[in-house]
Amino acid sequence: MADDQPPRPSIPPAAASEGAAVTPEAHRPADEHREPDFISAVREDLTDWRQWLSRAVVLAFAVAAGLAVVLFTWVSDQAIAAFAAMRAWSPWAPLVWTPCCTAALVWITRRYAPGAGGSGIPQVMAALSSRVPADKQGLFVSLRLSVSKLLLVSGGLLGGLAIGREGPSVQIAAGVMQHAQRWLPRRSPLNHDGLLVAGGAAGIAAAFNAPLAGVMFAIEELTRKIEQRSSGLIIASIVLSGLMAVSVFGNASYFGRLRVDHLTWAHLLPGLLTAIGCGLAGGVFSRLLQRSLLGGNDRFSRWRARFPVRFAFACGVAIAVLGLVSHGATDGSGYDYTRGLVEGHLDLPVLYVTLRIVATWLAVWSGVPGGIFAPSLAIGAGIGSDIAQLTSTTEGAAALIAIGMTAFLAAVTQAPVTAFIIVMEMVDGHSMVLSLMAAALLASLVSRWISVPIYHRLALAQLARLPSTEAARSDLKRSP
Repeated sequence: MADDQPPRPSIPPAAASEGAAVTPEAHRPADEHREPDFISAVREDLTDWRQWLSRAVVLAFAVAAGLAVVLFTWVSDQAIAAFAAMRAWSPWAPLVWTPCCTAALVWITRRYAPGAGGSGIPQVMAALSSRVPADKQGLFVSLRLSVSKLLLVSGGLLGGLAIGREGPSVQIAAGVMQHAQRWLPRRSPLNHDGLLVAGGAAGIAAAFNAPLAGVMFAIEELTRKIEQRSSGLIIASIVLSGLMAVSVFGNASYFGRLRVDHLTWAHLLPGLLTAIGCGLAGGVFSRLLQRSLLGGNDRFSRWRARFPVRFAFACGVAIAVLGLVSHGATDGSGYDYTRGLVEGHLDLPVLYVTLRIVATWLAVWSGVPGGIFAPSLAIGAGIGSDIAQLTSTTEGAAALIAIGMTAFLAAVTQAPVTAFIIVMEMVDGHSMVLSLMAAALLASLVSRWISVPIYHRLALAQLARLPSTEAARSDLKRSP
């Protein structure tokens, strides 16, 4: 973020007066150009107990963060299974259960854990801002909020809401990692920001079983820079958290494996249609979410602001009706349908994409804690499947499904590298690496014509929760 950028080094007067070219090497101490003495370097590294204690503490909390996400995954899976069992027992039961569950979760969130609302990624980004004093960081990330997030999001999935657990995993893991600060010695190479970055990225790595995606998410979304002296420890923490998920769930992809045959020129036009279509739809969806969450002067925004619990109940009724009409296709994060598409089952319900977009929008708008990563992947997979059938390229449907998942997630989050890597790890083979990268960049570009980055704008809204933050409020009003 711009507030975190270090000041530019000043040019020495002598160099400026002589008109000499000044390079970054000219400002470095002479010791940095000196070759290290092997014996002295090893002795200094091994005898620095503070450095080794910091490493042990950070890696231990990285394990704890990964296990917290594993626990969150297990609890949320049990919640999804319980709701599916209830729907199998009585298809009409969600008409009562879902609205009541939605209203109760919104009331609990607003009353006891307002910092646990929404996705969780904007809270971590807000906590990384230099505007947040140390005594106010608990408003956005803490161990208490991590526990609240785990229970509230699992409750939303128990209610059949179309939300995901991947974004919340970022806040959960960041809260666990932040707790390590009290155990670190003074002059530790890893500061508070480094712990938040490591924790947030560890959440993505453990949630998707994709450590590389976690590293790129840290660089692309959470921070624009990582200090050289702590980058190795941060990356090690992210990888270690991801290994916790691998050790429990096995070295399997989150949505299974996409087997894509060799691509031909026949895939070019359908692929472009999928990428551009997902870019447009994702940009509109992102803008709709922002306008809904930030509110306005319309009747529904005023109703939501004045009676949030009643508004949540109404959203729950609409979501339950959508689930009844679609025979459960809009329930939960869409994991089962997405995995079915990845495995080659293209028999989607009519208007699946439209109904899931509306169900996800209503779930987020209701105020229930939950993420949009998994629903976005489900929507993108549906768009890719629809275009494959419209263009009669069912033999290459797997490629279009992969492009759709990458493009729609990149368009909604405007984090193309993260979206590309998450889907790339599902593809069996390297034939689509360049295609997925191009689709992510194209969809993100199209989305930027329609909407601003959603997480950055929502992070400004989180900063407005601070007392006396007129600057944050004015920035939020100026943002388009």
